[in-house]
Amino acid sequence: MKSYNVCLKDTVKTFTKRLFYSLFDCQQELEQEEYLENTFYQILSKLQIENSESIWKQFKADLPNIRKKLDLDAIAFEKNDPASHSLEEIYLAYPGFYAISIYRLSHALHLLGVYILPRMMSEYIHGITGIDIHPGATIGDSFYIDHGTGIVIGETSIIGENVKIYQGVTLGGISVAKSLASTKRHPTIEDNVCIYANATILGGDISIGANSVIGANVWITQSVPENSLVTYQTEIKIRPKKNGIRK
Repeated sequence: MKSYNVCLKDTVKTFTKRLFYSLFDCQQELEQEEYLENTFYQILSKLQIENSESIWKQFKADLPNIRKKLDLDAIAFEKNDPASHSLEEIYLAYPGFYAISIYRLSHALHLLGVYILPRMMSEYIHGITGIDIHPGATIGDSFYIDHGTGIVIGETSIIGENVKIYQGVTLGGISVAKSLASTKRHPTIEDNVCIYANATILGGDISIGANSVIGANVWITQSVPENSLVTYQTEIKIRPKKNGIRK
């Protein structure tokens, strides 16, 4: 019976947390660096991925750029959320920022041709925050997630810069055959788009034009021109309660 190294889940959990911490610890100790490098080699060895030293070197060189992108994300959070009191609060207490941080780290590994480890990292943070971002998705600078629980961003999604997404949003794909796995199956969201809670946008040929606002609870399977406002309207009736209805 084949072994699938399921125990790696615990290793990847700790590795992911300490990798995240290392991005923001300016006084990173040599011991921490050694742990990350050695654990990375251990994980890739168990996953039977070759050239781990070369991959680690390229990944490590990209960490400063990832940090710069995350600083832009944090500024977007502070700018857009009136409940925030400081940048420090964003870094320490916002699940949306935590999810974006692990996405940017896992995406860098995905681009280097490492696939299972990034998926394990994304599933770890999914369990912590309720936010599911596939490492293969492409997300521009200054990305803002408000609340975040229930967000799903599929593998071939493309998101531009200065995009805001609220809880429950799905950027998904319409079911296709396995043979079409390499095709673009998820939507493109252009710059400066705001997508409100529980909106669902499906399909690889779907594009949401720049500067558009997508209202809550809408279901979109066709492209939206730039500068659009898309809303779902339902009638709400308010009337006096009848006698006998419990409060």
